[in-house]
Amino acid sequence: MQIYLDNSATTKPRDEAIATMLQVMSLQYGNPSSLHSWGQEAAMILETARLQVANLINGVDSESIIFTSGGTEADNLAIMGIAQKYSHPKHLIISSVEHSAIAEPAKSLEKLGWEITRLPVNTKGRVNPLDLKAAIQPNTVLISIIYGQSEIGTLQPIETLARIAQSHNILFHTDAVQAAGRIPLDVQQLGVDLLSLSSHKIYGVQGAGALYIRPGVEILPLFGGGGQERKIRSGTQAVPTIAAFGIAAELAAKEISQETPRLMGLRDRLFDLLADCPYLIPTGDRLYRLPHHVSFILSNDFALKAQEVTGKTIVRQLNLAGIGISAGSACHSGKLNPSPILLAMDYDKNAAKRGIRLTLGKDTTTADIDWTAMVIKQVLTRLIPSCCHYADVK
Repeated sequence: MQIYLDNSATTKPRDEAIATMLQVMSLQYGNPSSLHSWGQEAAMILETARLQVANLINGVDSESIIFTSGGTEADNLAIMGIAQKYSHPKHLIISSVEHSAIAEPAKSLEKLGWEITRLPVNTKGRVNPLDLKAAIQPNTVLISIIYGQSEIGTLQPIETLARIAQSHNILFHTDAVQAAGRIPLDVQQLGVDLLSLSSHKIYGVQGAGALYIRPGVEILPLFGGGGQERKIRSGTQAVPTIAAFGIAAELAAKEISQETPRLMGLRDRLFDLLADCPYLIPTGDRLYRLPHHVSFILSNDFALKAQEVTGKTIVRQLNLAGIGISAGSACHSGKLNPSPILLAMDYDKNAAKRGIRLTLGKDTTTADIDWTAMVIKQVLTRLIPSCCHYADVK
C-alpha cells in the first residue's frame, strides 16, 4: 500500500495538466514572441493560462500575472524587484517564519545595508498585527508575510496585515504558495500588492510559478534579456509548463468549494486519531490552519527514552511502510539542523530537530488516514513500548 502525504513539498500532476503539457509540446511548440502563426498560437495559449491563473486569485487584470520558473523565483522577484528601485538601503519587514525563498533574499539585502525586521510569532506560529504596527518606520518600503506556513501549517491574518501596510502607504507581499488552491484567495479583498504562486503545489507540473503584481505597482527585473513578461521577467516562456499551470489553476478554482472542507475533515480526523499518543505534540495553530496540513514534534520525554530519534527517523520508518511524509520543511529535510521555524516558535534546538509533517492531497482518502495513523502508532510503539494505543485506531 502506497500513501503519499507530502503534498506541501509537491503534488502529483493531475492528468489534465499532463495532457495539456504534452499537447502543447507536441503540437503548439512555437515561440510566443514570434509573429508567424506558430508563435501566435503559442502566445494565445500563454495568455489563456495567464487568465486562468488570475481567475484563481480574483486578479481582475490578467496582465497582473508575471510567469516565473516557480514560487522561489516569484518570491525573489517580489523582494529584490522592489529593493532595486532604491539607490540607498531601506527597511524591510518579514516574519520570523518565512520560507527560505524570502528569508535568504532578506539576508542578502541585510548585507547590503538594509535594515530587516523579523516579526516574532506566538507559540502557534502566528504574527500579532500589533507587532507589525510597532515595527513600521519612516523608511519602511516593503512588508512580506507568508500566508500559510509550509512546515507548521499556520495561516497568517493577511488581510489585517495588508490593511496596516496600506494605511502607511507601504507595499505588501505574501507568499501564497501553500495557500493557493487550498483556501479561496481574493487579491482584491486581501488588499495585497504582490502575491507568489507555484504550479506544482496545485497539481500542475514543476517548473512554473507566478507573481501577481497589483496594477500600478512598479517592480524592476532581476535580469536583462528579451523583455518578455512586460519586461519584468525576460526569457522565452516555458509555454507547455505554463499551460499545465493554467489548467491546474482553472480546475482548482472549480473544485475548491468542495475540496477544502473535505481536506479539513481528513486533517482533523488524523489529528484526532493520534491524539492519544502522548509523545506526539501538535505544532502550529489548529484554528488558523491550512486545510491539508498536519504536523507534530516528538516530545522531550520521547527523546529521553528513544535517543537519537529525530523527525527524519520517523520519515524513514514510514517510508519503509510505504507512506511518504516529511521531516519539517522539504527544503531542509536533507539536513539535521534545527528547524528555524520551530526555533522561532520557542522550541529548543533538540526539539526543533524532531518535527514531522503530513500534508494531504486530492487523492487522499479516509482509509489512507486511518492506515497512516495506525502505522505511526506502531512505529512509535516499536521505538518505545506502550507509547501509543494503535489497536484503538478504527
